[in-house]
Amino acid sequence: MPLQIGDQAPAFEGVDQNGSPIKLSDFAGKKLVLYFYPKDNTPGCTATACNLRDNYEVLLKSGYAVVGVSSDSERKHQNFIKKYDLPFPLIADTDQKVHNLFGTWGEKQMFGRKYMGTIRTTFVIDEQGKIEEIVNKVKTDNHTSQILK
Repeated sequence: MPLQIGDQAPAFEGVDQNGSPIKLSDFAGKKLVLYFYPKDNTPGCTATACNLRDNYEVLLKSGYAVVGVSSDSERKHQNFIKKYDLPFPLIADTDQKVHNLFGTWGEKQMFGRKYMGTIRTTFVIDEQGKIEEIVNKVKTDNHTSQILK
């Protein structure tokens, strides 16, 4: 059953680009923007990351922490962060454990070919760990406006 607004967010744990553990409980008492994206250095994913980067101070002032999640490796995340000067951590979910908790790993189709991959989705989680908002149709170049609406 898919997660819904008002549900308790799954108690995820993963590792960031530096191999450091990162988990939901790290954000207790804070709002969290947890965004799932398919792949570092692709046009849509880069647009989303840069939009969140460009609006990071506004998000912080509004009480939000930001964490990205993809199935890319720690090394790919390090390169992506360095290339685009991203100020927030990225979870290297290479085994899709965090994806599966949030229901963001599934069958996709491109050019008639079916494959498994990340379903681009953002979860806004409140200070108590409840899902406040789910953005399924991410505007890659203006995602912050969908979060702060």
